[in-house]
Amino acid sequence: MNIFRLAGDMTHLLSILVLLLKIYATKSCSGISRKTQELYAIVFLARYLDLFTEFISLYNTVMKIVFIVSSLAIVYCMRLHPLVRRTYDRELDTFRHYFLVGASFFLALILHEKFTLQEIFWAFSIYLEAVAILPQLVLLQRSGNVDNLTGQYVFFLGAYRAFYILNWIYRYLTEPRFTRWIACVSAGRTIQN
Repeated sequence: MNIFRLAGDMTHLLSILVLLLKIYATKSCSGISRKTQELYAIVFLARYLDLFTEFISLYNTVMKIVFIVSSLAIVYCMRLHPLVRRTYDRELDTFRHYFLVGASFFLALILHEKFTLQEIFWAFSIYLEAVAILPQLVLLQRSGNVDNLTGQYVFFLGAYRAFYILNWIYRYLTEPRFTRWIACVSAGRTIQN
């Protein structure tokens, strides 16, 4: 594992912790797009289908479980927690996210390494993750008011993506077998995005 991947994983984990802190400490999800959170839950569920079929390392397995459980916990709180769900603003979170799901799945059917269920869902998760932040950005633009924790959450998500771009570049330059570039071709399966 290289430093860029580790930094990416840790900033991603930090973004989730900041969001969970906001929700649990304030009992509020104001300023947070439930649609973005649902898209991330779909991303992790689709990407980590190999959780039960392949073991790469303890770190890899734990991170996959953390990402799945935390994304589902956030969606659960925003949909079902009696106090938190009252603070969700449906009128600002109106992005039609199902178009992103459909377009990402269609793209995965066309652009993938091999036509297997696991590979299609992996490619789908990559394409969907690339656009999953859009409902959050639209909500922030519409509200015009970003609280400190929401701003930090979005910042750490951006940092996570930046570190993973550096991870891809580093791996492409240093690993002869690493040919997975953005999702079109495949090498060894890890937590990589």
